[in-house]
Amino acid sequence: MIEHRYVEARGARFHVASVGAGPPLLLLHGWPEFWLSWEPVMQRLADRFMLIAPDLRGFGQSDKPDGDWGAEDHAQDMLALLEALGVPRAGIVGHDVGGAVIQSLARAAPGRCRGLFLFDFVYPGIGARMGAPDRLTEIWYQSFNQLPVAVAMMAGNEAATRAYFSHIIRHWSHRKDAFDPVMDEFVANFMAPGNLAGGFAWYRAAHAGRVAMMQGGAPALPTIDVPTCVRWAEHDPLFPPGWTDRLGETFSHLDLAIFGDVGHFPHREDPDRAAAEIGRFFDSLEA
Repeated sequence: MIEHRYVEARGARFHVASVGAGPPLLLLHGWPEFWLSWEPVMQRLADRFMLIAPDLRGFGQSDKPDGDWGAEDHAQDMLALLEALGVPRAGIVGHDVGGAVIQSLARAAPGRCRGLFLFDFVYPGIGARMGAPDRLTEIWYQSFNQLPVAVAMMAGNEAATRAYFSHIIRHWSHRKDAFDPVMDEFVANFMAPGNLAGGFAWYRAAHAGRVAMMQGGAPALPTIDVPTCVRWAEHDPLFPPGWTDRLGETFSHLDLAIFGDVGHFPHREDPDRAAAEIGRFFDSLEA
């Protein structure tokens, strides 16, 4: 039975879903997601790990940011949340936005990270490929989500909210029915007050860094030395598997493999295999 609670940390109230017992794993969702994306994985690992799945600030039932909120902000939130939960060290699992947060968290506090497990995400080695002409029809949403009109068009409009998020989720999925059982809950989530703008705040905060990355002007960052496992989706229309070629420049201890027959959401499209990969990796690490 998944437990839901609210935890005060770093001046905000975070909604946290948790279940299980054993070594703690912190699960960080992406966009357009919230804690519920991780539920199938949580169910499959609860007999071996303590699964902690918060809604990031701006998402789900957590407080909303006052302005833009980027990877460094979320990373400090998560460190404070772990402190409030009495968890000195945890395995960190992330996807999409959560993968960007993991990079900041691991650089800021590597000793708090037992290991890192990531599904598809943005990292500096992608570089100019993110803005290549053949990618523009895929990354348009990153610009749209920064416009005030994006909130104005959908706020309080269930049909518009459903059309936008169901399109995004189904288009990015290889297994198109993966979210069908919870699509109503996802629509309701983004209909909740503040959740459109709260999630879009990520894209405003990330914009300058992504432009710099695409122009070759991103600052050099130290390599992450925490043991890392990356499973990259075979059929992700956003982040093609060829973009994994420079991951070794970001993660010095890297276990990389392609995750076959899934799209952008491996943890939801094939939770049996996702849970097995996560469990195998963390079981392989020293306590």
